[in-house]
Amino acid sequence: MTITVRDYRPADAKAVSDLRRVALPSLVSTPQGVAWDVTTAPAAQELRMYIAELDGRIVGSARAQLLHDSSVPGQAAAAVQVHPDHRGRGAGGALLASAEEHLSAVGATHLFAWVSDTPDAHAFATRHGYRRSRPGRFLRLDLAGADLPPLPGALPSGVRLCTGADFDADPYPLFAADAEAATDEPGDVAADAMAYEDWLRHTWEHPDIDLDLTSVVTVGGEVAAFSLAVTDGLGRYVSGMTGTRRAFRGQGLARLAKTASLRRARDAGCTEAFTGNDSANAPMLALNTAFGYRPFAAEWRYVREPGRG
Repeated sequence: MTITVRDYRPADAKAVSDLRRVALPSLVSTPQGVAWDVTTAPAAQELRMYIAELDGRIVGSARAQLLHDSSVPGQAAAAVQVHPDHRGRGAGGALLASAEEHLSAVGATHLFAWVSDTPDAHAFATRHGYRRSRPGRFLRLDLAGADLPPLPGALPSGVRLCTGADFDADPYPLFAADAEAATDEPGDVAADAMAYEDWLRHTWEHPDIDLDLTSVVTVGGEVAAFSLAVTDGLGRYVSGMTGTRRAFRGQGLARLAKTASLRRARDAGCTEAFTGNDSANAPMLALNTAFGYRPFAAEWRYVREPGRG
């Protein structure tokens, strides 16, 4: 039985989605989302997807891309997933080699990857020349049984609670809030060069984003806080991003936005909610813990500079 690696084909979307749900149960993955990411990828991203097959069955996939929304050139990411039943047979190494070859060819100087916090995963990353950087956490909430906080009976003067769908005519104010919040997130690579056109295609129009479950808080007509909802139609809800613009922080507006989003998600039939946070993001970790989220999985960011071993 030999592992073979090839380029992604459109017909692979469902198999890749199924694989990701098994390998990364804390993330949403749908066939339409996988297909969308590939077909709408901006040229600057240099996206390449690879498939690992064993006897004609897809057992792994890899996504390689430049982090084009960073102002620092040469930043890149490689994401490799292998089905748990087929690990230790060379699929991960073969996929990573293909991803690294592509990224080096398009000018990557730093290759980043998230690695599960397990001995085997750490050993794999170290063996391939990656060094450990910073930790992250996935949290899970039993949404069906959660004791969610109530929404206030009346909002302060000038404060309005909206859905993402309310911004369909002009989503730019939500983009501006997302871009500002993303710039302040802790991490190895700052998302400080996000383009509105890319955001429209890969956030606003993405098939996995649920605008009806997305919550937006405005103050005096200006977007102040938001909570993006990502769903898979199978009961799973993931927080795509929750943030508050700098001028409105410290007023509980992110909590209000997320409370409304989680409540609508439960009413819509979602049964479990996931979120991912950098371990240095103390405010969001505290907020999510207060909602009842509990640790689900841990991971570490690793990095390698090609040519430096």
